[in-house]
Amino acid sequence: MSKRAYVMFTLLINGLVPWGLYVWLSNYVSSIAALSIATLVPLIDNVVHLAKHRKLDAFGSLMLFTFLLTIALVLLGGDEKILLVRESLVTAAVGLAFLVSLFFSRPLMYYLALRFVANHRFPENWRYSYFRFVVRLMTLVWGIMLTMEAAIRVYMVYHLSTERYLALSNFVLYGFIGTAVLWTVAYRRRSSAKLAQIKQSVA
Repeated sequence: MSKRAYVMFTLLINGLVPWGLYVWLSNYVSSIAALSIATLVPLIDNVVHLAKHRKLDAFGSLMLFTFLLTIALVLLGGDEKILLVRESLVTAAVGLAFLVSLFFSRPLMYYLALRFVANHRFPENWRYSYFRFVVRLMTLVWGIMLTMEAAIRVYMVYHLSTERYLALSNFVLYGFIGTAVLWTVAYRRRSSAKLAQIKQSVA
């Protein structure tokens, strides 16, 4: 399987398939049952990856974490406000995971990039201080953007009517995510060029 095909397969198994399965099953079973069944997909993928490579897959583990957290929040139940906040709590948890990973030897963004970058020599870049700075900065930016998005939407839940919140919340979500993606693409292009220059200078 080519790297591109592998990336597409990963996105399907850990993202689109569970989501589509959840949406379809929600028409026939309860929300918690649909979520539980959908969660089995990334869970099985993680088990297979662990058995094959003897290590956990960062992206699959992150997606599994969000599904399990969602199930836990669904089980907690609550009033209308709590139900609206639930999605933001998942986003906040993922954002905090990015930020906490900065205290480890290699942050979360490194492992996510390792899964998706089509370059088998990618791990060798870690020896360059500039590369380490870039990866940590990307991790920091994504952590801040996700936690800020969650904080703003939680604020909106308790300060706007439900109708206004539902009308505006997706603009906030996709606005933050879109901004983070665009920044990442632009910054990665610029930092890749600078890293190539650094490699040439020390060659």
